Amino acid sequence: MSLMEPSTARNFPGQALPPAYLTPGSSSFTDFLRNAAPELMPDREAPHSHVEAPHGTTIVALTFRGGVLLAGDRRATMGNVIAQRDMEKVYVTDDYSAVGIAGTAGIALEMVRLYAVELEHYEKLEGVSLSLDGKANKLATMLRGNLEGAIAGLAVLPLFVGYDPEADDPERAGRIVTYDITGGRYNETAGYHAVGSGSVFAKSALKKRHDPEAGLDAAVRSAVESLYDAADDDTATGGPDLSRRIYPSVVTVTGPEGAVRLPEERAAAVAEEVVEYRRQHPGG
Repeated sequence: MSLMEPSTARNFPGQALPPAYLTPGSSSFTDFLRNAAPELMPDREAPHSHVEAPHGTTIVALTFRGGVLLAGDRRATMGNVIAQRDMEKVYVTDDYSAVGIAGTAGIALEMVRLYAVELEHYEKLEGVSLSLDGKANKLATMLRGNLEGAIAGLAVLPLFVGYDPEADDPERAGRIVTYDITGGRYNETAGYHAVGSGSVFAKSALKKRHDPEAGLDAAVRSAVESLYDAADDDTATGGPDLSRRIYPSVVTVTGPEGAVRLPEERAAAVAEEVVEYRRQHPGG
């Protein structure tokens, strides 16, 4: 059920709205949802036994001159089985932020969708959007709510990127925030990061390729190269699938354009260039 489309039972035709809709409270949509419809919360009580569920990997983020980008492969796995080949793991969450998800796919998808609604709800009630730190903290709070699920093996590990339009230097206003499963948040100062099962290989590639002074095109190429390297050594990470035309997802966040998804044809062109280059130079 969509968070924006309540069930017929909650339309209450000809009746007054229930008290939860009329009681003053905070501007948090999550708090409202927890009171009015707790069954829709992604952090509802988790099972205590181990559950096999699809997992998504790998997500990378890196800064460039004038912004920041987030990219992810498209494979979801369940044990040693490919559960989905074209999963979307990178999402625009508001005008100047995006979130990539690794970990238990179902809970991660619910969490990032609720997070996007939360940001929109706050802006409509308060008349202003949350600050970049406020957005990062809000996601940490939601992640902390899934601690019981993480203990049960249903962990979610997001990667947050945002652009601060109030920053003194617009060329370096892109930010990367990482998290642990308990909701701890950390500002990434290296200018790049990766999460997921292929993150070790992706970060090693970014360590050599990342250039904070590079432009957007070079940054996209570096991100796709790092995902290619991750897929080369990690079976849970999917590389560019030319036969099925499945390519990495990329979201860029800059001052002039905000958070936008890279057109699929452009992502395809970069991925095909990387594959062709690796045919000639297998070592990268």
